[in-house]
Amino acid sequence: MRFTALTALAVLAVDQLSKVGVVFGLGLARRQAIDVLPPFLNFRMAWNQGVNFGLFAGSELSRWLFVAVALAIATWVWFWVRREGQGRVAQISAGLLIGGALGNVIDRLIYGRVADFLNMSCCGFANPYSFNIADVAVFLGALGLVFLTGRQNTP
Repeated sequence: MRFTALTALAVLAVDQLSKVGVVFGLGLARRQAIDVLPPFLNFRMAWNQGVNFGLFAGSELSRWLFVAVALAIATWVWFWVRREGQGRVAQISAGLLIGGALGNVIDRLIYGRVADFLNMSCCGFANPYSFNIADVAVFLGALGLVFLTGRQNTP
């Protein structure tokens, strides 16, 4: 479980430091847009009150519901990986998911919404959505847990 904890802490630190650095340090909250390596990487400020792509945004109740669900999932993943005695890859995947979930929970607790700022486009496709390091970690962690864990079926 050491790999899970270390990965979660690293993701949480990188996520929160990147948000403070870009959103407040570079003034993205005020400026709203900074072209870094257009069109491949841009900073576009988006305060997300919902889940992916702003879905289910709304009331103060939804904010606390999202916090509770994220904490419940992170807790469940922690205990599942621990109970199942998963290997290093699963532990790292779990740490990615847990660290990312906690990063977005912290945003909801401090700001009332999640700070999204990364925007990437390519090859004629202009992506209108922003995301953050925590979102990437949750996605990669979930993929790792789905595709790189489980017991092998033997005949």
